[in-house]
Amino acid sequence: MGLLAAVAASNFHAYAGSSWDGRTPAEYVLTVETDRPDAMYHKGETVTFNIEVQDNKQPAKDGAVDWVISKDGLQPPMQKGTATLQGGKASVTGTMNDPGFLRCDATYKHDKDIVTAPAAAAIDPSEIKPSMPVPDDFDAFWAAKKKELAAVPINPKLTPVPAPPDRPGVETFDIQADCVGAPISGYYARPKGAKPKSCVAMLMVDGAGVLSTDLLAPTRWAQKGLLTLDINAHGIPNGKPKDFYAALANGALKDYRTHGRESRDTYYFLGMYLRVLRGLDFLAAQPEWDGHTLFIEGTSQGGAQAVAGAALDPRVTFLEAGSMAQCDHTGMVANRIPGWPKLVPMGSDGKPDPAVLQASRYFDSVNFASRVKVPAYIWIGFLDSVTPPTGCYAAYNAMTCPKELKVDPSHGHGRPAPDYWNAVTQVTMAQVAKQAKPQTAVGSP
Repeated sequence: MGLLAAVAASNFHAYAGSSWDGRTPAEYVLTVETDRPDAMYHKGETVTFNIEVQDNKQPAKDGAVDWVISKDGLQPPMQKGTATLQGGKASVTGTMNDPGFLRCDATYKHDKDIVTAPAAAAIDPSEIKPSMPVPDDFDAFWAAKKKELAAVPINPKLTPVPAPPDRPGVETFDIQADCVGAPISGYYARPKGAKPKSCVAMLMVDGAGVLSTDLLAPTRWAQKGLLTLDINAHGIPNGKPKDFYAALANGALKDYRTHGRESRDTYYFLGMYLRVLRGLDFLAAQPEWDGHTLFIEGTSQGGAQAVAGAALDPRVTFLEAGSMAQCDHTGMVANRIPGWPKLVPMGSDGKPDPAVLQASRYFDSVNFASRVKVPAYIWIGFLDSVTPPTGCYAAYNAMTCPKELKVDPSHGHGRPAPDYWNAVTQVTMAQVAKQAKPQTAVGSP
């Protein structure tokens, strides 16, 4: 059973992929949608993709649409062709006999204008399994790394920083704390005047990129009564000029997502995941923490960190992860697309690099997911080509904990739809009310 009722088809605000962003004026708009609002199908069923082109909000009078149907974007495609528009509309069909996602990518060209749009159909997604098993020594490997971390004193250094002027009632700090390798670096926010053992705590972990932590994010949750720490992924200083981060992104941290990938002991994400655990250490050491309720939240790369943190730290009591990265690194062995960061390179022989393939299994969100024991709230977008839904489903299906899944057939990997954040807030605050000890004081927004 889910934490809340499962998302029903009637809840979907849209199920079409569109070339239009909803804001920028556009002469031509291309949409692709499945013939079922929930985009859910069984193996072997025919999926109809309905295509429409509008010219200045009217059906395009003529033209054709190039289309490609693939297994979750895997190349080469399963089918491709050109459909002639009639009244601005066309349709194509496809089928798939394996669990996964059948994706249709359409392209419309008119003179110099080129617009594209996708749609995706879920084919028995609850049947998607991990592409490889969890390594036999997965738990032993991470237990040893946690032991190394425990030997390093935290030594937290908190420096007060001004809270956003429109966010009263909170105290905010820059935090630096020691870890294995790079330190943790982030912003910490707490309600003013919070009493000892009175607050739920939350760790927020950041998505991909080389950036400062966002001060506003933990401040929002602190206004709701939570001790909140948001750490950047790299242990780099916060609040520096843009040029500082650009230099790192083009220098020492360029392509960090593949640094050291040849070995589980050198892969860059080892340090990142240990910083997640160190962030949880910091929160658990705060006198205002209620001693029981500890949440972790993240999206994309942050979703991967959140799943790892929930799997590795038994103090975590609730997990929220959207568009999980690091899913199904080994997908190619099961003839499906791996998720970000496409970690395992393929050789000239068409086979995956054996050393990287083996190392990747110790950082796969699918394997961490199988170790999560606390309630989890997971979000997946069907049009996501960065963290494809097949790998995310493999992780979700591997979870044996109480869990709830929110899906959006119309969304890709960018900023999630607004109702996602509303749902996250609703679910998180419901967990606060459910898990917090009676003396916990929960503030209002």
